[in-house]
Amino acid sequence: MAVRGADTVVRAQAVHTLVAGQKPQRALAIVGDRIAALAEDPHGLDDLITERTTVVDQPGATVLPAFDDTHTHLILAGHSAHDVPVQQAHTIAEFLDLIRQRAATTPAGQWIRTTTNWQELNLAERRMPTAAELDQASDKHPILVKRGGHNDVVNTLALQLAGITDDTPTPPGGVIGRDEHGHLNGRLVDNAMGLVESLLPPPDRPTRVDGLRQASLDYAATGIGTVRDCMVPLPDLAVLQAAQREGALSVRVRALVSAIGMTDPAQVEDLLDGMQDWRYTADPLLRVWGVKFVLDGGLEAGATEEPYCDHGDFYGTLTWEPDALVRSIEAVVRRGWRVGTHAYGDRGVRTLLDAYQQVLERNPGLPANTLVMEHGGLADAQQRARAVALGIPVTVQQPLLHDTAEVEDGFWGPERVNRLFPAREWIDQGALVTGGSDFPVGAYGAMRSVWGMVTRQTVTGIRGPQHAITRTEALALHTVNAARLLGETDLRGTLTPGRLADLTLWSSDPTTCDTDQLRDLNPTHTLLGGQPVHAPGQ
Repeated sequence: MAVRGADTVVRAQAVHTLVAGQKPQRALAIVGDRIAALAEDPHGLDDLITERTTVVDQPGATVLPAFDDTHTHLILAGHSAHDVPVQQAHTIAEFLDLIRQRAATTPAGQWIRTTTNWQELNLAERRMPTAAELDQASDKHPILVKRGGHNDVVNTLALQLAGITDDTPTPPGGVIGRDEHGHLNGRLVDNAMGLVESLLPPPDRPTRVDGLRQASLDYAATGIGTVRDCMVPLPDLAVLQAAQREGALSVRVRALVSAIGMTDPAQVEDLLDGMQDWRYTADPLLRVWGVKFVLDGGLEAGATEEPYCDHGDFYGTLTWEPDALVRSIEAVVRRGWRVGTHAYGDRGVRTLLDAYQQVLERNPGLPANTLVMEHGGLADAQQRARAVALGIPVTVQQPLLHDTAEVEDGFWGPERVNRLFPAREWIDQGALVTGGSDFPVGAYGAMRSVWGMVTRQTVTGIRGPQHAITRTEALALHTVNAARLLGETDLRGTLTPGRLADLTLWSSDPTTCDTDQLRDLNPTHTLLGGQPVHAPGQ
């Protein structure tokens, strides 16, 4: 054997390499950051053990590749480490009290912001707070309440600082919330969010790095080794780089630089100018993947072909004029970057495929997976077939559906909600499909996502069971398929010699354990490049 000695040898009950046709192995050796050898006998690599070798002897464990979350928001998770934890509230009174407690220790005039991973239907009042209610928590601090990536609520002081009045025109692709009398209620949606968010001073660098340290450790503790962060503001690339250099990242990051709020190709060209310095800074841990566009709204404003329930004249919101979007995407691909575009409703999907088709026709020879559809929530059979024919991959997020099904029922109705994220059909029609969480709208976690895809369980019960997929398929969406999407099949996705030693150990075998156990199953160990980033005692 060419390998003279291993840095780490893992012995387990089963090492699932995820190579088609290969039966489980029992031992795995790591040299440096790579897998060097595998064996069917748990002691088949003992000749590689030296005095410097770490032996992980777990005879009952199962080994799998570390998972990818191909659509999540690590940056927001990092912010949340220091934001007001309003997800703990059960009533608006508790929600306001958490903000009030933070205000008591925050100098007047400084911004207060909340975590984003909460749902208003979890509050007794089943609604968002208003600007007037936030004023009760503090009228001496501008307050930004975020829910997910598409909704803000702010207090009166924040509205005043942004210069937003009853007469402020609504920006294209956005919503400025008003009450029944036409007065501001503090709600800002999609392209209107930037009116306030642009005013927030960035937290200091050490605080940001510490937030990313905590958040990435949490991801790793659920079995995730790589995140595709789909909303990274350009200045935050420097924060990610600082975290990487300080050893604060416990996951690999593939960053999509955010074009959210932009509506004009000239703005995108300026963004691309700012990205130029990042083109050749690729690192195994941190890479800039491309640019993220948002074409339609989220839960409350996804662009649909049929009107919303109880809103006969509302069909969701498109945030881009189609021609401007085409020219902006062309600007990105002509500079050699890739594009991921949020398209949630069926009208949004149709509009995006129209745009992508024009880009492909006008720019022949683009590399595979240059253009990606993020979500494709309500894509029907015709749209799926069209995406496959165009070679457009799709990222789906079952945890999003799990956590928001009740919210979406109110906007789209049960029938449409049942059709969301049809993974079974995407696979059967030949698409490249990958899995993610869309945290903070859905909860991240390797097996939580697998469980949801296999069961189609949500907070309102099983929805669209015909769209469920097998465990083998769900595992592939987060490993083999994810590596294909990211162009990293030579590095990750399977446990084979020469690939990065990104792996997870599980006390129960996720391929055979009871289905109900999957939801809350976390690994005992997560290794990244052969180094433990999550292990007992850490």
